[in-house]
Amino acid sequence: MTIILSAKNVGLEFKIREGLFKSFRHQALQDISFEVARGETFGVIGKNGSGKSSLLQVLAGLLAPTSGRLELPEGPIKRSLLTLGLGFRADLSGADNVILSLILQGFSKQRAHSMLSEIQEFADIGEYFNKPVRTYSAGMRARVGFATGVCSEVDVLLIDEVLSVGDAQFKQRAERTMLDRISGQQTVILVSQSPAQIRDLCDRALWIHDSSIKEIGEPGHVSRAYVKHFELDAPTNSI
Repeated sequence: MTIILSAKNVGLEFKIREGLFKSFRHQALQDISFEVARGETFGVIGKNGSGKSSLLQVLAGLLAPTSGRLELPEGPIKRSLLTLGLGFRADLSGADNVILSLILQGFSKQRAHSMLSEIQEFADIGEYFNKPVRTYSAGMRARVGFATGVCSEVDVLLIDEVLSVGDAQFKQRAERTMLDRISGQQTVILVSQSPAQIRDLCDRALWIHDSSIKEIGEPGHVSRAYVKHFELDAPTNSI
């Protein structure tokens, strides 16, 4: 087993301003440790606000942890974060944002331009591909973001619930593409709120609860523990 990415006691803290003279510190992640092997599909599950998306941004290299560290044992790797147009500049066209995204991932400008037609075809948003992103719907942003990630040759694909948006046709196509990637040699880190998706698609899973690890291990076990926890937390009707 070859480890491609390792989180060592990762913590992430934000300073949030409450008013003109008040602020507080928010602990988004606390003491997160795990390893991901090359070719593995690693699932991350948790409620909204648990820290899942913050963790993906750390793994993608978009945020630096405030404690602990992220290790890449094999050296620099290409990582692509599939999310709802994170980092897209509204004043630039979809095409320009794709090129910028690919360059930030480590591709040369020439290589980015050579990949553009394939990404445009996969995104399938017609003439809007060359129009400003501010004119896009959420579904169109998802199409362009997803196409950019899956059409680029990256070592690690990070997916932040992007399969849950867009029209039915896009969802089916995205799910088929992801199943092809997962069944191949692609390393995938998948964030989802769906226990069934984590159970069916992943080799291992991590449950984040209140910014910390609650469970980590076999995806069926983690999914069952997650469902059971929130069933127990659900309010009961009084008689």
